[in-house]
Amino acid sequence: MTAQMEAQLVQLQACMYQYSRAIYRSIKDLIDPYAEAAVQLESRRSVLEQCEQTMERLAADPHYFAKPDRALFQDIRRFFPITAQAQVAWTVKEGVGAATSFIEQQVEAGLLDGGIARCHATTRKGKACQRTPLPGRDYCPSHQHLEHATVAA
Repeated sequence: MTAQMEAQLVQLQACMYQYSRAIYRSIKDLIDPYAEAAVQLESRRSVLEQCEQTMERLAADPHYFAKPDRALFQDIRRFFPITAQAQVAWTVKEGVGAATSFIEQQVEAGLLDGGIARCHATTRKGKACQRTPLPGRDYCPSHQHLEHATVAA
């Protein structure tokens, strides 16, 4: 790995850390206020950990993480009273949406995945296709028929 790629990776990790912390700071005070102090502290730690794990996964594999906002909300909703869940869901959706937009910008600029684009399809064995997509497309020659199916739908 070149020094430039390492520097870009460190910058990406710092940005994703900021997104996870922003989500956490926005919702930490909504955690069940009627729980005991020790339970509330453990809940805060769990929420922070889930936020960080979601952002790490989003940065590591942005093309294959479907609905990261839903996944994060499902992981943390049990720590919040029902009266606060709509606000938590909105905050998670906005925060993860901003992080997803940032990741998409990085991918489009060629700064993520080492600047090498990969086909968005999966193989018969369920693994990600490793071939290079056609210029200006999301799929390789073997999977180009999938692009027409998504445009038609």
